[in-house]
Amino acid sequence: MKQVTLIPGDGIGPEITEAVKAIFEAANVPVKWEEENAGQTTFDSIGELIPQTLIASLEKNKVALKGPITTPVGKGFKSVNVHLRQKFDLHSNVRPAKTTKGIDTRFDNVNSVLFRENTEGLYSGLEMFDERLQISDSVARITRTGCQKIIRSAFEYAKKHGCKKVTAVHKANILKGAGALFLGVFNDIAKEYPGIEADDKIIDNMCMQLVVKPEQFDVIVTTNLFGDILSDLCAGLVGGLGVVAGANIGDDMAIFEAVHGSAPDIAGKGIANPTALLRSAIMMLHHLELKDEAYRIEAALEATLANKEECTGDLGGKANTMEFARNIISKL
Repeated sequence: MKQVTLIPGDGIGPEITEAVKAIFEAANVPVKWEEENAGQTTFDSIGELIPQTLIASLEKNKVALKGPITTPVGKGFKSVNVHLRQKFDLHSNVRPAKTTKGIDTRFDNVNSVLFRENTEGLYSGLEMFDERLQISDSVARITRTGCQKIIRSAFEYAKKHGCKKVTAVHKANILKGAGALFLGVFNDIAKEYPGIEADDKIIDNMCMQLVVKPEQFDVIVTTNLFGDILSDLCAGLVGGLGVVAGANIGDDMAIFEAVHGSAPDIAGKGIANPTALLRSAIMMLHHLELKDEAYRIEAALEATLANKEECTGDLGGKANTMEFARNIISKL
């Protein structure tokens, strides 16, 4: 039995978490949940954004599944997601984007995985504000070690999964320091993987290429801010944030998460789509080497998604959250 920290999150988080728990129970997945929460919910109830009980649980279990957590825009507390990534050096944010039968999009052959550096860059938290001059500075700190970790993770994934190409995304033509460091490390590491094609794209060109011919990309690796933007763009190619998985992976810990927001406008209505969190949970099962359970749940999910009537409203169906979960369960 594998023990996993479960973080339901805010808004629709608890609802989609219950759906995933029900599917895991029906599939007899050997996982024992240790539930701890964070964010607005815990702040309102106990005055702590990230309780020490959650930190202790993560340090003990080393694996977690996390629902969406609210982060105020331009005010309030620091992102819980960013804090956890930096505290535990979860250097690799991994986001697959694959076309799914039954989910209508403009493209029908997307199959890429994006590796986003997760702990530094413009999200390092190095910000200064001059009140007198009304000038704000945000520093994009890039380290050779950080570049090496994310780029090697991308190439190792490509090697393990038989991917043909790794593409580095940068802005080295303008960001002469940070961009050159990232691209230089990429070119050095690429030489260690002669069987994998390596190329690079400038970020603005990459955005255009993704919406013109996304099938040309396999594994993509980039820095924190560019990865944050590109991962949502890639999600849009395959149906949106509600259907893609995400993982934050470090050397000895991994937190798998729903990448969409907490959607407070529909919280409590029982209509949220749990697909993103379920797909993240399936990634978690592969990480835990529970591959039979992962493939079984994935097959049931894919069969359900292929039938619109069995899906939630955002996918064109009429099912509520738990009805959708029961439809998946019926196909296990």
